[in-house]
Amino acid sequence: MKRILASTALCAVILLAGCSQGSIKYSVDHTPTMGMSFWNAFQLNINEDLVKDQALAVTELGLDSLGYKFINIDDGFQMPRDEEGHFRCDPALFPSGMRAVADYIHSLGLKAGIYTDAGDNTCGSENIYTYGLGTGLYGHERSDCHLFFDEWDFDFIKIDFCGGQHAGLNEKEQYTKIANAIKSCKKSDIIFNICRWRYPGTWAEDLATSWRTTYDIRPWFARVKYIIEENLWLQAYTRNGHYNDCDMLEIGAPKWPGSDASLTHDEELTHMAYWCIASSPLIMGCDMRTLSEESLEILKNKDLIAMNQDPLGLGAPVVQRSGDVYVVAKDMESIMGPKRAVVVMNLSDKPGSVDVYAEALGFKGRIKVYDCFTHEDRPDLACETSFNVPLRPHSSAAFFVTGKRIEKQIYDASESYLHNFSTIEGAISPRYMPSPSASLGTYVSGLGGSTDNWLQWNNVYSGKGGKYVATFRYSCAYPTSFKVLVNGKEVGELTDLVTQNDHNWNEANLEIKLNKGLNEVRLCPIDGIMPNIDLMYLHKK
Repeated sequence: MKRILASTALCAVILLAGCSQGSIKYSVDHTPTMGMSFWNAFQLNINEDLVKDQALAVTELGLDSLGYKFINIDDGFQMPRDEEGHFRCDPALFPSGMRAVADYIHSLGLKAGIYTDAGDNTCGSENIYTYGLGTGLYGHERSDCHLFFDEWDFDFIKIDFCGGQHAGLNEKEQYTKIANAIKSCKKSDIIFNICRWRYPGTWAEDLATSWRTTYDIRPWFARVKYIIEENLWLQAYTRNGHYNDCDMLEIGAPKWPGSDASLTHDEELTHMAYWCIASSPLIMGCDMRTLSEESLEILKNKDLIAMNQDPLGLGAPVVQRSGDVYVVAKDMESIMGPKRAVVVMNLSDKPGSVDVYAEALGFKGRIKVYDCFTHEDRPDLACETSFNVPLRPHSSAAFFVTGKRIEKQIYDASESYLHNFSTIEGAISPRYMPSPSASLGTYVSGLGGSTDNWLQWNNVYSGKGGKYVATFRYSCAYPTSFKVLVNGKEVGELTDLVTQNDHNWNEANLEIKLNKGLNEVRLCPIDGIMPNIDLMYLHKK
């Protein structure tokens, strides 16, 4: 095992739950959305001519042929509703009407996107400016959705929550109501993005194609770094054709008003590489007419786009870490297949490096490394054990690595799926918590207390199936317990688990049986709270 544990004591709790047994290849209906949006570059300064110019520029730059298909109109096109409550666009800004604009976008072979709020007022109106007051979906969910999709023929919608907060709405209830309104439309295959500026909750997967996970992005690295760091531990929630949205791409974006900061070339590469490996939507937030050749080359990187548009639609959990240098990886083309995408990032302000271990990437024996920045094989990095990646501050490296796969032994809590997880303000939720004593610097706390507050590792792979000993690293200041399910069947309980404090780790063992292929392991509460969980280590009996 090439990963060094941060503490000598191991304590564990185990759980496995339902899983597929047959083929381990699958695909999703929707890969991450690609296109451009107007908000970051233009904010409320939009009009019909600008929308058409930007759409045309996308095609003239050849970005559409690479998958950038969506032209998403953001806030600022609307005006107050009429006396009967009907939604209206501003005729001074869009004299031909929104259907004509959507038709023009479609005539270029592109898709048309639109914006609204889940509540009463839009975000750009700041609950003050008349144009956006009362123009949100609240109280008009079904009529507005039929207007946007059946009459105006839009294909995508971003739904904010500023007005939702203003109206005191419950996120899950209101977005569910909106999702039902969208489903009632004649038009099908509508892309629905929840813009709540936090991870809203696991309920979002049943409603939307994607959901924002953080505050808005800005074109300086401190904000990009914040978004990356927040999303590193949320990769289990990108699955089944539904995606964490890291917000718009600020590649080629001008300096933000009032700021002297903008992204360097290294920072733009790191920005693009992480968005791609994390399967985030790739929505450009710049003026298409003023893109530099350097930034355009990054946006058109076919290898990074292939990483993003891989049909598995997976997130990329952390597999190694050295301070602020992270290695993230995901399978491509087939689960446990010979090819993986790998991104190495230095998020610190100082030069750094990391020895990337083939075993940590899931390989045994000699590997082949392809560089997604230079588009060349890297025989100098081919190895049987490890290769070193030196990085400038804020820089990154991106690879396709191929070789013979081995069964994974360590399943970190930071890559697990938490059923009750949310980062919305005030939410009672389990948490991914930072700690230098945890194996990758992060553990899970706040599990239990209710029967549905559990942790699960998806895609636990066994080449032949059979009996394993599962070792779980845990900590808890007072006695706790939990039960373990494998593929939906309870296989045992671990009780009276206690350590001296929340950062003093111990370990517990349980014998389990895995099916051949993919399995799910779930840790569930028995009665009361569960211990903090750091990882699960599997070894064959």
